[in-house]
Parts: sequence; structure tokens; C-alpha cells
Amino acid sequence: MKNKLTPDTWIWVVVQNPGADEQLLGQEYQDQKVSFIPAFFEKEAAQQCLVQMTTNKGDKHEVQAILYDELVHSAANNKFKIFMLNADGEILEKIEP
Repeated sequence: MKNKLTPDTWIWVVVQNPGADEQLLGQEYQDQKVSFIPAFFEKEAAQQCLVQMTTNKGDKHEVQAILYDELVHSAANNKFKIFMLNADGEILEKIEP
């Protein structure tokens, strides 16, 4: 079953330094020079996949819900793609905002 994304769909992302200095955790495929924001349909999948992500030592990370529409605008403004991933980090869908 394929999940349908609409502007008001809640999806899960990883937030770096939640609170005062927070930002969405982005990732990059170095060999392809592709910057993307990992996003998930379920909170548990995001939490499970977080251990596989590249993070800065000392930063705090928290899985948070965000409206799909807000994520699209944020990704577009920062020239990031959105990759919907599963818990194993496999790409379910690539989105060009």
C-alpha cells in the first residue's frame, strides 16, 4: 500500500538541536552531490533509521511531526530534495519540491 502525501499529511523528520537553534537534519549523497531531508510515514521508522544517519557529535536529535506542505517549502527554500524512507533507510519515494 502506497501512502498518499497531501499538503496536510503529517510526516516525521529528525530535528537537530530542538528548541532554540533547531533545524531539520539533512543528509547528503556525496558521490551524487544530492542533499536531501529524510522523512518518514511513521515515528518508529524515523527513530529506527536515525542511528544510520550522519550527525554532528554533540548535537541533540529528536523525531518530530511536520506537515508535508511545511516540509516542502522548507526543503525548496534550502535547495534540498525530500526522500521518504523506511526504517531501514531504503528510499520509498524521491520528491523534488
